[in-house]
Amino acid sequence: EILARVAARMGDPDRAIAALHKLLSTPYSGAFGFGVPLTPALLRLDPMFDPLRNDPRFQKLVASTALKRR
Repeated sequence: EILARVAARMGDPDRAIAALHKLLSTPYSGAFGFGVPLTPALLRLDPMFDPLRNDPRFQKLVASTALKRR
């Protein structure tokens, strides 16, 4: 998750989205083991991911993850 956040903020959307895709496709309990998983809501609201908001790949990832969790 940290890699995705840093890549997003540093302007590397390819790396950020690849990391998010991997995180969202495997069981994961959040950075540093705090037990706060990465969710579609967090992706939509967290300002760290603002640089990815207009990327169609990010939008698709958020939407598809939200559908899987219903």
